[in-house]
Amino acid sequence: MQPLYYDVAVSADGFIADANEDVSRFPHTGPIVDAYLERLSTYAVAVMGAETFRFGLEHGLPLGANPYPTMRTIVLSNRLEVPEDSQVSVSRDAATEVVANLRHSAEGPIYLCGGGRLAASLLRAGLITALRLKRAPVLLGQGVSLFEGPLAAPELRLVSQKSYADGTLFQELSIV
Repeated sequence: MQPLYYDVAVSADGFIADANEDVSRFPHTGPIVDAYLERLSTYAVAVMGAETFRFGLEHGLPLGANPYPTMRTIVLSNRLEVPEDSQVSVSRDAATEVVANLRHSAEGPIYLCGGGRLAASLLRAGLITALRLKRAPVLLGQGVSLFEGPLAAPELRLVSQKSYADGTLFQELSIV
């Protein structure tokens, strides 16, 4: 069974984007980003919700283009339409079913790419294996939470942690 990693940048107060879905206060260069780009090469599949995919479109990604061309990318959405020659797959099936099946069938680790609502539903279903948090030393005050909505709080175990000179912190936490 393949692991599912929620690998995401997060503010000190637990937001993955501000209230306007802006992520500009998170680092876009430097050692923590280099380490993230290195980790991307280890994932076989990326899964995301429609809002995360639309975020990419708003920042120049052409409709149907794969934001992660080195891996298979699946967008979980009931309404998103992409061209027939799209480089991404859109699944209208229940997110928990799709991800549960992927954990059994994928050829390598799975990358959960942002989306506090999707992450919360997958966490509630017991499908997330670990959190890989790129913690930025910023406070956003409000916005898109790391996990949206109520959760049964699972037990976490710190697997690794690395501090960077710019104040960022990488943490990997396994879900026990």
